[in-house]
Amino acid sequence: MSPSRIAVREAELTDPWVALEPGADAAERLRALRRAHETFTAVGTVPGPVRPVVADSWRRSARAGVGPDGSASVELADGDLGAYRAEHPLAPVMPLFRELMGTFAADGEHLLAVCDAHGRLLWVEGHRATRRKADRMNFVPGASWAESAVGTNAPGTAVAVGRPVQVFAAEHFIRQVQPWTCAAAPVHDPRSGRVLGAVDITGGDGLAHPHSLGFVQAVARAAEAQLALLGPRADAAGAAELTVLGRDEARLLLDGGSIRLSRRHSEIMVLLARRPEGVTGDELLCALYEDESVTPVTLRAELARLRRVLGPGLLASRPYRLSRPVVSDVAVVERRLRAGAVAAAVAAYGGPLLPASQAPAVVRLRERLADGLRGALIARRDPDLLADWAHAPWGEDDLEVWRALAAVRPAAAVRSRLAALEAELSAPAGPHPR
Repeated sequence: MSPSRIAVREAELTDPWVALEPGADAAERLRALRRAHETFTAVGTVPGPVRPVVADSWRRSARAGVGPDGSASVELADGDLGAYRAEHPLAPVMPLFRELMGTFAADGEHLLAVCDAHGRLLWVEGHRATRRKADRMNFVPGASWAESAVGTNAPGTAVAVGRPVQVFAAEHFIRQVQPWTCAAAPVHDPRSGRVLGAVDITGGDGLAHPHSLGFVQAVARAAEAQLALLGPRADAAGAAELTVLGRDEARLLLDGGSIRLSRRHSEIMVLLARRPEGVTGDELLCALYEDESVTPVTLRAELARLRRVLGPGLLASRPYRLSRPVVSDVAVVERRLRAGAVAAAVAAYGGPLLPASQAPAVVRLRERLADGLRGALIARRDPDLLADWAHAPWGEDDLEVWRALAAVRPAAAVRSRLAALEAELSAPAGPHPR
């Protein structure tokens, strides 16, 4: 055997992301994995021959409170699922996934699945009988297969670790899933590099081969290449993008350029973007100014300055309105919340809306958006999402979120922070300054 072939063979034998090296006894490995799984669920230690990637995933699953006898839950159904899928950035490459993987899945009695960046299944297609079997464990569109929900599995673990991974039989954390084998690879946004989701092939033990992992990785790379060629979503063509979350001065992307708006102009753009039909001058006055003595002349002067900043044709009057679509990050968060896509809404939330603004309408919108999002987080009880909020600048003193986090993840650090917040809340107020 040539040195190059020996090197390839050694890489195959030591690749930690492949479930079974060529020539391995699948039946013996399965028995050993079952024993290891029982040991871990009983005493918390991970014996051999569990791969490090699987051992780490088991530990994350246990910390998230996943039980070995749990099951997946459906989070989105019917119209909500359809609306969320239609706007998802992986929707344009679904025809490519079907072209490259559809026949392989159907002929091999496998399933093609695509999830979002939080492990929620968006599409599950393939062999009809296999789909019926998968339905019994809720491996269906709209179900959450994140590690924090169902433990170790290829799509959920792929988005958790950000790289292709194969999960064989009893490597799955939940016993109900252990008859299955799957391989998944994350798909990244070619412009920002962020994980958009993962493409997965799920079926029987025959998928426990290096080729299946290489296959899904190649499909993911092909999808990224097509996304790069497609450019911005067609439904966003011609629309300006307004970013106002987590910043005091808005950024407006317009015709390929970026405009940084003043604080007052940012407030005006937020209000106009929400009212495409337009608003009157009196409505804008009430929405923007606490001081009732501010005159319409002041507002008209501010709008004239904004029109010069934006350039001709975008800001119309009588009533005041934007003459082309403006998509704001606020609208994205609201749309995802309405669809029940809490994790996706959190991902789009960059912080409080124009946090320094005191404009009455902006303050109301800021509070309503934050309250709606944190309420959904508390109701969802996902420890990872709660922890992300609690450790963000806007959530570090959020007592209700810390209480919810402590209920689902009672780690020492969480309990300590909660105790400190409760002590601050119950401490008597100091003397009033003279």
